[in-house]
Amino acid sequence: MLNTKWGLWAVLMELTAWAGPTLLDGHSNAALLSYLLAHAGACVLLALFTLPLLTAEQSRPRLPMLALMAVCSYAVPIAGFVGVLIGTLVLRFYRAARPQEDFESIHLPEFDLHQRMKSGFRQTGLRAVLGNSEVPVRSRMRAMVALQHMSGRISSPLLRNVLNDSSEDLRLLAYGMLDALERNISRSIDQELSTLRTAQAEEGANPLGPTGLQAAEKLSALYWELVYQNLAQGDMREYAIRESLRYGEQVLAQQPHQAQHHLRRGLLLHALGQLEDAEEAYVQAQQLGLPATRVLPYLAELSFAQRDFEKTRQLMQQLDEWSALPRLRPVIDYWSAR
Repeated sequence: MLNTKWGLWAVLMELTAWAGPTLLDGHSNAALLSYLLAHAGACVLLALFTLPLLTAEQSRPRLPMLALMAVCSYAVPIAGFVGVLIGTLVLRFYRAARPQEDFESIHLPEFDLHQRMKSGFRQTGLRAVLGNSEVPVRSRMRAMVALQHMSGRISSPLLRNVLNDSSEDLRLLAYGMLDALERNISRSIDQELSTLRTAQAEEGANPLGPTGLQAAEKLSALYWELVYQNLAQGDMREYAIRESLRYGEQVLAQQPHQAQHHLRRGLLLHALGQLEDAEEAYVQAQQLGLPATRVLPYLAELSFAQRDFEKTRQLMQQLDEWSALPRLRPVIDYWSAR
């Protein structure tokens, strides 16, 4: 609390300091000593008086701040004494009067709780955690559980790597998760096959009716998912590719203007090594209105497989005109370099 007595005593002691030499003959040692002692006492009393004028943040740490004000007023006679008093008042009233309550109350924005992360792992760190045998098994198990919130395209290769892990618990969990992914798709395939057979019996096999056509479209997509998510391996993978291609061509026979089906047909033919037919399907998909960013990467990959590097460079330079391809940017920069 502010104590006005300290201020009055400080002024009185300062006046005494200047009156002492006059009373004791201004040129004697006693007069100088009396001035120094009285002036020092006045400076300490002034510091004790002015320190409470400062805010809590300005007065910390208290002892060094008290010593600083006392030394400043002691070192410079009169000007230092008055300057410390004026400076303290400026810090107290001028700065405190500035508005600081503009942002004292801020309403937090409402966040969508459905966008919260469902696990403590990020996609970029899962591979390092799962592939490091030095990481505790419990932490690696948690990382594997986090894979269930990711697409099969990402989780399936990681789970297959874990099948060779030294921990039996991790191997069993990885096998179970892969089996669950494959069973979900296989169950859907069985349902659509049953629907297709029923539709063929009722609507006729050639051409397919609306129900049969829809079932064939779903079958092509489901068999492609087995390939796309790396769930089908070896002969099973080739079988899934051919089945997806067969049902997709049934759909294209009746709906030849479906650009997305032409793109899938190109991907399937590309996987079978039929590069010329795949290129024709890609071009057809682009001509039917599919965005160039969806088709040009596959055409560039196909040209690279054909060892036509000049055409690959031209296609990648066309992609360079599009700015919404961050994942392909390193590859585009490499092929577009002069």
